[in-house]
Amino acid sequence: MEKDLGKTSINVEPKVAALLAYAAGFVSGIIFFVIEKENRFVRFHAMQSIILFGAMFVLQMSIVYLPFIRLIAPLVTLGSLALWIVCMIKAYQGEMFKLPVIGDLAEKQLDRPA
Repeated sequence: MEKDLGKTSINVEPKVAALLAYAAGFVSGIIFFVIEKENRFVRFHAMQSIILFGAMFVLQMSIVYLPFIRLIAPLVTLGSLALWIVCMIKAYQGEMFKLPVIGDLAEKQLDRPA
């Protein structure tokens, strides 16, 4: 039995929109967060994408400029790839999959008054 995720204001299937919010990292997250005004499921995944990949971007840039931690760069890259794939799969499955800490931050941002 498939869960009803409602309609989107952009006329796209909610699961597809949520998946696409992760597709290009924080950039696609920002795009979907701005254009989707109604669907909480899509907005949550878009905000989680913004926070997750924004943090990963900062971490990657830190690694470039801090030579003593360059050794962990491959692990960070593999970790971000794994998170990217998991988040896209869970979004497409229609799950409100919350990453630890980041998912809570994303949810709090949705609950803030505009």
